[in-house]
Amino acid sequence: MQRPWYQQFWPWFLIILPACVVVASLYTLYLASSHADAMVVDNYYKKGRAINQDLSELKEAERLGLVAELSLDKGEIRVKMQGEHEAGEAIYLLLSHPTLAEQDVKALLTSDGNGVYRLRPDHELLKGKWHLQLEAFDKRWRMQDTIYLPTSGWLQIHSGS
Repeated sequence: MQRPWYQQFWPWFLIILPACVVVASLYTLYLASSHADAMVVDNYYKKGRAINQDLSELKEAERLGLVAELSLDKGEIRVKMQGEHEAGEAIYLLLSHPTLAEQDVKALLTSDGNGVYRLRPDHELLKGKWHLQLEAFDKRWRMQDTIYLPTSGWLQIHSGS
């Protein structure tokens, strides 16, 4: 006597393979519809104009001959500015980690009597690659560079680099 089809191995094996494909395709459809692509920009013209504005701020820093010296000592960030920089002018400091946004440090700094800008971040900065951006309070100029922490001594950041 032969067993019914639902008690045999091969029919179930042949049914499970397409069922797995259907489940995997439904999961892929869910992933594609629930996570938007961050690379797509709605207003690309406005974004392009903003990039040109960024370039003019970098060129202004180069025209002024700005040089920033950065030091990290005992958990304190110190910045000294050289060039045609107005003494006492406040600057924005942005230290951004390439992969961990929660590690980013953003602050408005004012200088002390010696012209040194100081900041003690809320958390210890991780070792490795960081993106540094210094910007005038009125956004006239901007300097940016890639740095590697920890650093010993003073690190020079030149405008136009």
